[in-house]
Amino acid sequence: MMMRMTPLTGEGKPLDVSARLVELTGLVESAARDGLPAHELEHGLWQSLLRLGHELQAEYFALAGDGDRGEALTLADGRVVKRLPEAHIRPYQSIFGDFTLARVVYGTREGQRIEAVPLDARLGLPRDACSYLLQNWNQALVVENPYGQVNTVLGRILGLKQSVASLEAMTRTLAGAVAGHEATRPPAVPAMDQQIVVLSADGKGVPLRKPADAPAIAAHDHARGPKPDRKKMAVLGTAYQINPHARTPVAVVEALFRDPAVKPEWPNPRRPVPQHKRVCAVLPVVAAVTEALAPPRPAEVVFPWLAEEARRRDPDHQHPWVLLMDGQASLWDAAAETLGTAPRVEILDLLHATGYLWEAVHLFHDPGSAMALKWMKLLVLGLLSGMGTGVIRWLQHLAEQGHLPATARTRLEQIHGYFDRHRDRIHYDRYLAAGYPIASGVIEGACRHVVKDRMERAGMHWTLPGAQALLNLRCVALNNEWESFMNHYIQTETARLHANIPSQPPSTRLRLVA
Repeated sequence: MMMRMTPLTGEGKPLDVSARLVELTGLVESAARDGLPAHELEHGLWQSLLRLGHELQAEYFALAGDGDRGEALTLADGRVVKRLPEAHIRPYQSIFGDFTLARVVYGTREGQRIEAVPLDARLGLPRDACSYLLQNWNQALVVENPYGQVNTVLGRILGLKQSVASLEAMTRTLAGAVAGHEATRPPAVPAMDQQIVVLSADGKGVPLRKPADAPAIAAHDHARGPKPDRKKMAVLGTAYQINPHARTPVAVVEALFRDPAVKPEWPNPRRPVPQHKRVCAVLPVVAAVTEALAPPRPAEVVFPWLAEEARRRDPDHQHPWVLLMDGQASLWDAAAETLGTAPRVEILDLLHATGYLWEAVHLFHDPGSAMALKWMKLLVLGLLSGMGTGVIRWLQHLAEQGHLPATARTRLEQIHGYFDRHRDRIHYDRYLAAGYPIASGVIEGACRHVVKDRMERAGMHWTLPGAQALLNLRCVALNNEWESFMNHYIQTETARLHANIPSQPPSTRLRLVA
């Protein structure tokens, strides 16, 4: 005769799962008979399944016992600890609801540090009340949605009560594991064939919360001009590989100035898309929290991260490395300090450069005028054709001939200085022929998606530690590494919390039923 094992309830009676299933079947049959709307049946079924899940998990804890391993327990490091006389109670919150667990604990004496909790080790319980699965669901939603909204949504679905403060603390805890996960990632997908390795960085401001000790009236200061300490600049880095896409200067000008409402006469060839893109976002976190939140400083982290990404994708440097950024001098300086003499092609973002060209054109012609547009097309074509700083020198010559006001000529000189500082990064004719990207849309999109879409919503203000923690997790999610990160987090936490407790043989607290 086949034997089967039935779990016991907390009172020693079998948990009658069959009866629960009969109840659910009856609910469905009565709903069909009475014409209950489908959505109401869904709700009733879901609530019943949650209750059944809670009962089953309660039986799981009852079957697991209290973790009693006898009067003394020898730890993995050889120390012997005693069973303390009083059971210790801990809360546990799963997706099915709340539980209270009474566990036998071991230490030197009551009131001193608890050295071992065998039940927690055997069941792989987390340090805090929230289960690892619920932490996963919480934070997968938090990286996209406000804390309060996550609380409301999960409360509506699961019937749980969580505080915003607990979700914020959970974010900071998980963020501390990001650096370890980064260090243990598997090898990157290497650049193939003629692919280009592209590195880029940019800055994006994060709105800050007023310090707790700031006078309340300070939040209502209506002084004009920039507000110091209202925002901190996050530096974002992105790395990807892409197939080359050769273009002509004329084709790029036509694409830049084409009316979106007018269908092109000839379909554009399919453009290659970035592959295996990864992003990193770093705030200037103060020293007091650098041990809990990595990384500490933007310039000291983003560019080494970019360099490592390039090496992972192209360890033998068989592919072109392109560094594509706007004109921010501090970023180029940081890149030079980190990358040193590593062979690379540095490219000034074309659209950043054209912003200065528009400003120069408007010194001669009114914004929106036909002549301004005509001149702009001519200047962009010249820049893309390899004229470099010559396009501005031509304007300066016209300014002298046309007796432009001194202020306008001064501004032209400043614009010329901008192009001159980047003269080695504006050889667009070469870049187009080689098929390199010349616009930093990928990093600008990352700034918008990583920071703005989540952290600059109406009324949002952040502390530096809280902002960096969320950026860490948001980058993990956007890099499509969430599940591998959570697995790493659970494994490292389990080892940290329970590695010193010897394993226990499987329990036999099951009743055989013929």
